[in-house]
This record gives sequence, C-alpha cells and structure tokens, in this order.
Amino acid sequence: MAKNDFALAFNEVLEEKQLTKDIVVAAIESAMVSAYRRTVGASSAQQVEAKLDPETGLVTVYAEKEVVEDGVVDARTEVLLEEARKVNPEVQPGDMLVVETTPADFGRVAAQTARQVIQQRIREAERSNQMQYFERQTGEIVSGLVQAINAQGVTIGLDMKAEGVMPNNQKIPGERLKLHDRIRAVVMEVKDGTRGPQIILSRAHRNFLRRLLENEVPEIYHGIVEIRAISREPGARAKVAVSATQAGIDPVGACVGIKGVRIQAIVKELHDEKIDIIQWDPDPIVYISKAISPARVNGVYLVDNENTRTATVVVGEDQLSLAIGRDGQNARLAAKLTGWRIDIKSLSEAAGDTLNKLRANKELMALLPAAVEQIPQIEEILAKKAESRAIMPEEYTLLGQFVERVERRTIEIKEEAAREEEERSTAARAEIPAAAFNLPLDQAGIKEHVFNILTEAGFETVGNLMFAMKMDPNQVLGLAGIGSKSMQNIEEALGALSFPEPEPEPEPIKAEEPVTGEEMFAEQKQADENAKREANAKRVVEEENEHAKDGVSLDELFKMKPEIFQTTGVAEDESGDKKKDKKGKKKAVELQFDEDLGTVVGRKIHKRGEDGGGEDW
Repeated sequence: MAKNDFALAFNEVLEEKQLTKDIVVAAIESAMVSAYRRTVGASSAQQVEAKLDPETGLVTVYAEKEVVEDGVVDARTEVLLEEARKVNPEVQPGDMLVVETTPADFGRVAAQTARQVIQQRIREAERSNQMQYFERQTGEIVSGLVQAINAQGVTIGLDMKAEGVMPNNQKIPGERLKLHDRIRAVVMEVKDGTRGPQIILSRAHRNFLRRLLENEVPEIYHGIVEIRAISREPGARAKVAVSATQAGIDPVGACVGIKGVRIQAIVKELHDEKIDIIQWDPDPIVYISKAISPARVNGVYLVDNENTRTATVVVGEDQLSLAIGRDGQNARLAAKLTGWRIDIKSLSEAAGDTLNKLRANKELMALLPAAVEQIPQIEEILAKKAESRAIMPEEYTLLGQFVERVERRTIEIKEEAAREEEERSTAARAEIPAAAFNLPLDQAGIKEHVFNILTEAGFETVGNLMFAMKMDPNQVLGLAGIGSKSMQNIEEALGALSFPEPEPEPEPIKAEEPVTGEEMFAEQKQADENAKREANAKRVVEEENEHAKDGVSLDELFKMKPEIFQTTGVAEDESGDKKKDKKGKKKAVELQFDEDLGTVVGRKIHKRGEDGGGEDW
C-alpha cells in the first residue's frame, strides 16, 4: 500500500469509528505483537514491542534478546554481540537488549493474522469510548432514532453508533412509536455489558420533565427560577413547584411563557400530558392549598407527628371531585409534591367530624362557648344535607366558620401541650448530671436479669434510665419481667450513684462589639481634629517662647495692668496697710527698649528716701 493510500485509509477508520489516533495506533501495534508471537512462536514471557508509522503503514517489531559472543542457537531469543553493539556499543555478552527483529515477510503474514485482532481491539476501544461518553450523559437528554420495537421495549440508535434501550415501563403510556422516529429521552443508567455499554433510557421519569423545562425555560437554566419539586404520572398529569431566586420574577409566568408557548412545547413532547405549574411557598398551608389546584380550598389543618405528617384539606361541595381528581390522581400528585399525607374532605363532612370531636371533648367545649352555641344550627344544616335539601350560601359560610374555629383551637391546644411536654423534658434532663449520660448501664450496680431486660428495651446509659424514671416510671414498670422488686432495685441503684461536680468553665472573653463604618469615620474625624488643635497650640506656644526667650513678649506687656509696674514684692495685709521690705525701700519697674536685644524689657529702679526723692542708681 502506498504511503498516501495508507494515510487515507487510516484517517477513514478514525472518522468512521469516531476514535482518537492514539487509540487506533495502540490497537494496531497490539495486534502486530500478537501476530509476531504467532508467526515465530515467541514465548509470552519475552518482551515484544511494535511500532507503526501512521504515514507509511510500516510496522517495525522489537524483541528483547540475550547477547551472545559465539554462534546464535535460537534467533528468537539470542543476538550476536556484533549486531548488538550496533544498537548499544557498551553492551556485554550475557546482557539483555531490545533489538529490531521484524521478519522479512512480516507485512503479508501479519495482514492475514492480525486482521481479527485489529478489529477486536478497535471494537473494544470503541466500546470504552462509548461507555465514557454516555456515563457523562447520565441524567441528561439524548436524541436518537427508533431502530426496533419488540415486546421488551424499544431500541434507539444514539450518537457514536451506540444503542440505547427504553423498557416498556419507561415509555409514556398511550404513546405509539414508529420505526425511524426521532425521539428524545433521558439517560437513566449506563452499565458495562459483554457486547458494549447498556444504556437505559426513559421518557416516563420526572427528570425527563425537569430537563425539558430547563431546555425550554432560560430562567430555569440560568438559575433565576428554581424547580423545587416534581410529581408526575406519565401521560396523564404532572405537578411542578417552582420558586424565584430573585425579587420581581414571576416563576409561574416564566415557565408558562407568553400565551403558553413554552409549556405547550413540553406538553406536545410528553404526548399531551397535562402540567400544573404552581408557586412553591415555605408555609405548608399555602403550599398545600396551591398544590390542590385547580380546586379551591376552604381550609388546611396540619397535624405534624413524629411518624406521619397529615394535612386535612376542606373544600366546598362543588370542588370535592375536582380536588380528588380522577381515581384520586390530583390528591395523589399533591401528596407526592408536598411530602404531606393529604386527607380531602367536603365542608359538610368536615363539619360533621368537627361536631363529633367537640362533643367528645369536654375541655374543648369549655374553651369554645361560642362554638357550643352554634351546635343546634350546625346540626340543622347537616340534617338538611342528609335529606338532600337545598343549603343556602350563608349556611355553608356558617359551616366553614364553625370548622375553622374548632380546628384552629384544637391545633393550638396540641401545640401548647407539645411545648409543655418539651419544657418538662428539658427540665428533667437538666436535673440529671451530664456524666450520667456517658456512664454505661452495666456500671450502675443493677441486678443482672434486670440489666438484661433494660438493655433489650434500649436503655444503654444510666442517664437514659434516670430520664425515663423522671418522665414516666410506668414506662420502665411496664416492661416484661419488671416488677415492684425490680423497680426497688433500680431506684436503690440509681440513688446510690454519685457524680463529681463539673469544673466551672472559664468565662469567655467578651468580644468587642463590631464597629460600623459610620462610627469608624466619626472616630477618625474626631482624632484628626484633636491632632490639628494640638498642632496649632504647640505652634502658638513655640512662637511665644521665641519672642520671650530674651525678655517679656509684647502680648504679655499689653496684657499687664499698670499697677504691677509700681511696686513688686509689696503685698497688702488684712488691714490694707502696706508693708516695706527689710530696708524700708520701695521697688519699681521701668520699661526700656534694649537696642542690643531688639525688644522692650523691664528694669528695676531704686530711689533713696521714702518720699521718692533722690537719684537713681
């Protein structure tokens, strides 16, 4: 085969099988190694490699042989030292060396021997590539052509020459598929089989509806609208709860589209399956009311127990069949969507149950005197209903008010009782030392047969048993095999236990309150003003000191009173008499300009005599 012919054929195989160049080259080289072993009868323990030139198609085989100095006994495993040193000049006799050992007619022989091996290797690589591709597509929508329809399901041709199987239970009921129809389905599961990957497809799963909504509604794809829950009965009806992640977005309108264009495209794809789009709400009452749509709801009353969550939905007489749906379909889908067990009652049926509940509960009657006064009217209305007589709208309104008042009060009483029970449980647990819940029950000193009974009942620690004894001793006394003597033994054993007082925990360091940006700005501004004032004051003091370092500053001179220049060192006593100094002389200050200093200074002058006469000195 010419150079260009082989390259064209090689590239054609790559394109046809949708495989990478490395995968096909590796498959051909592996096949050539197998062909060489079969041709020359080489051992599987011998290292053999093959190299393919994708441009020319030339195959070169390399095998590991022992270097011998004398004659070669077995050419398959030995090579002369002279030939070996052409590959590696430093090789020594007895060394192992990988040398070229391509047979003379290997191309023609290998073509016959390696054909099936090459096809098998390429087929395995193709299956591996398909497996990896469709594993990444799990949960996504794929498109394909219907290739076969049988009793087990539908075979669909997919990309990369793969085949998917859609079992009958994953088809949309009532949908008729024809050969060569192009359909879309979601990849449910990909399994590795002997004949390639087994790809299970579905059009009935709720994830198919989810992916269709993501494709048709850009707001869902970009995360502006979020799908909260989906409940679906394929081919009949589906309910989808959506919510908006941004304010000002109408999630229901975004899914429906202008004039219903978006939802109509999905309905058409699902073989005219009816789809209810409702807005999700965090309030269970509002959420359940919308989930029952298109029926109008009069009231929703929730009972949330540990085991079940039940919602009693009361609707008008004319809305009862619509709320339940055909064969209970609407109620069933609403229950799946919300996660609540839904009990739908008509207004008259709910009023009758509420009336019986009120009569059976004396405490409730005492709390609702207004409802007790309405009992005769309610009985009269229910009697008219039983006799199929006409009931006026205001009478239906009265029934609704009666049911609402009693049911709401009943729920409030249950919630209050639950709160009291929780507070009692918290108080009882607080009285038990924390160390008791870490102490195994076998260390409490209880008799062996009593210990075995308590362990089987689920009491593992001393704290659990003490808590049960405080909350309800009958819970322990009611166990099979526990009598008065066993209870006495339990009480004595628990009473004899003592627990060390826990060390007081160090008080946590109070963290400073976080400072807001406005407070930080105000503090910084105040600090800047204080620094500025200090700088100004410092500058003024420095200037004054500069002027006064050689005498009295001018500012101080102008502030001085004339009297202070008359006498200094003379003070008045309490009687106002002036005192003289020890020598009886008066002192005065005279202001003079000092030319050397360049400023006005005060000089002391002294006069002889008390009358001020005399000359200066």
